[in-house]
Amino acid sequence: MEHTHEIEQMCVVAKGAKNGPAPIPQEGRWTQVKEIKDISGLTHGIGWCAPQQGACKLTLNVKNGIIEEALVETIGCTGMTHSAAMAAEILPNKTILEALNSDLVCDAINVAMREIFLQIVYGRTQTAFSEGGLPIGAGLEDLGKGLRSVIATMYGTKAKGPRYLEMAEGYVTEIGLDADNEIIGYKFVQLGVMMDHISKGTDPAAALAKATGTYGRFAEAVKVINPRKG
Repeated sequence: MEHTHEIEQMCVVAKGAKNGPAPIPQEGRWTQVKEIKDISGLTHGIGWCAPQQGACKLTLNVKNGIIEEALVETIGCTGMTHSAAMAAEILPNKTILEALNSDLVCDAINVAMREIFLQIVYGRTQTAFSEGGLPIGAGLEDLGKGLRSVIATMYGTKAKGPRYLEMAEGYVTEIGLDADNEIIGYKFVQLGVMMDHISKGTDPAAALAKATGTYGRFAEAVKVINPRKG
């Protein structure tokens, strides 16, 4: 290592402070992180692209510095779905430092990787105080039945008012209105559940019926409309 002339002329002064890095909470223990392999935790990061047309929610489960599990969820941009497919192949088995410096194809996914990296290395993970962390596969629990992302899709105009298109319960097929034309409930289809039934041999019509439910005071509706056409 090269030193300047000024540094070479200086005498040595002993460094007194040897306390090391501040410990961070990781999977139920306090850890002084000095190397990438010292990092563990499961958490989430949110990213967005420059035009902010789309966004990404990235979930990583890191054990001993290695990404063991990655869940990539995107919304708002068709191209992001292909980038997410590539990221799901790229991320597992990389160290979090490698992943931070990998091109994950989509800016939103890259930003999500940056944000999640900061949470992980500063001990701000979801599993910071969970002894032993979470097992590989825990990321799928965010998806619920049918393994579909939780999505809210709502639309409204000044002229015609709100339309519920998709809720946590599922794809909204009908909106129930009261006598004042205010929304009081809705009917929905759990698409993931429906496809599970169909894949097991259930007749599509029967599968649709099994996956259909209502929320709120839908049964009391004075008027029912299709939120996409009515």
